Amino acid sequence: MSHMCGLCLALRDDHGQASRVATNYDGLVVSVLTAAQSEECAGTRKAGRCPLRGMRGAEVADGSGAHLAASVSLLLASAKITDHIEDGDGLYGRRGVRALAGRVAERWRRGAQESGAGLGFDGAALVAVVDRQREAELAAGPGTDLLAVTRPTEEATGEAFAHTAALAGRPANAAPLREAGRLFGRVAHLLDAVEDREEDAEKGAWNPITATGTDMGRVRALCDGAVLGVGLALREAEFDDDRLVRALLERELHRAVDRAFAHGGHPGHGHPGHGYPGQGQPGYGYPGQGYPGHGYPGQGHQGYGDHGHDPHRRNRRRRDDDGGSGSHYEGYEGHGGDQGSGGDKDGGGCCGSCSCQTPRQEFPPRKRGVFAGCAVALFMCCTCQFCCRDPHPGPWTGSPRSSWCDWCECCNCCDDCSCCCD
Repeated sequence: MSHMCGLCLALRDDHGQASRVATNYDGLVVSVLTAAQSEECAGTRKAGRCPLRGMRGAEVADGSGAHLAASVSLLLASAKITDHIEDGDGLYGRRGVRALAGRVAERWRRGAQESGAGLGFDGAALVAVVDRQREAELAAGPGTDLLAVTRPTEEATGEAFAHTAALAGRPANAAPLREAGRLFGRVAHLLDAVEDREEDAEKGAWNPITATGTDMGRVRALCDGAVLGVGLALREAEFDDDRLVRALLERELHRAVDRAFAHGGHPGHGHPGHGYPGQGQPGYGYPGQGYPGHGYPGQGHQGYGDHGHDPHRRNRRRRDDDGGSGSHYEGYEGHGGDQGSGGDKDGGGCCGSCSCQTPRQEFPPRKRGVFAGCAVALFMCCTCQFCCRDPHPGPWTGSPRSSWCDWCECCNCCDDCSCCCD
């Protein structure tokens, strides 16, 4: 919450109130990474009351990481608007809306590049990478390697992750964080495609999975391999406090993959001995799995310290079949767990049949407009659903989201939750 609110306020301070709509979960990871590498970059400031916090004030992240996250988020938001304009999606197909949106996108892009330059971040290079995304999509067709479509996104997120090392004064972290960012970008791109696949088919919109004719088993394998690679890359970087980083980029990323494929009706492919939380099998690097040497801090297992004792190091290999975009951090494509978690249509809240289950989780996700989404967000905030309901539907997108309390590994404040009805 601290980093989410810090990103939102950084967008407001640097680029104006309207830019706060670019706040997103993916962008805050940049802020988290920067703060995790250096205590000097983990500053906070007081924030006023906000409806999304139940009209409470808070201490929020404030530092170079939050402002870098704002710059990156705004650049990517401007690129997304431009993409909608070129495709003529929905309202963007109307001449007046198209012209106004184009001016907003250009202003955001220019402002983000200027603020990024003040942090030593080359926004022009990121824009060039994002612009190549359009070319990759136009060139894609049946039989095209799916990784050729995701590559621009991978490069963009990789550069953003790598620059956090420069801000934190840890240049040795740049290489592993670039790889972690590249693989994170791959997962984010593929999960968006999986979640939107049926809706895109109904609307006749372009979708990378459909356009390339890629089998869903192959998509799941790419996601599982990338998630494993993110974890391996992070273990090569040095952090002052990596608890939140690992909670987001290892545990939560796994759960996001599980949820996306469960809600999409695409079961996972089991691999004995490589399960994920809730699978009832020995897991890889997750608490409660009883696999020595692969635990999280405070879980009673010894973490990675010597790669000579890493039994999965043999899974790291250079991918030469995807144009050289692979890395030794990636695991086997088939490395994954049974599809056991995240399969419920609606997540469990702190009660079974009251307002904590409203709105219902629907598939395909039910999207809402700006004002309807604000009303739902306020209701969900007042009923503690953002904290306790896991998963809960996003107020605007309707897509499943994890509870915020799930991100915290330093306490058990939600084990005996009494914030809603009994």
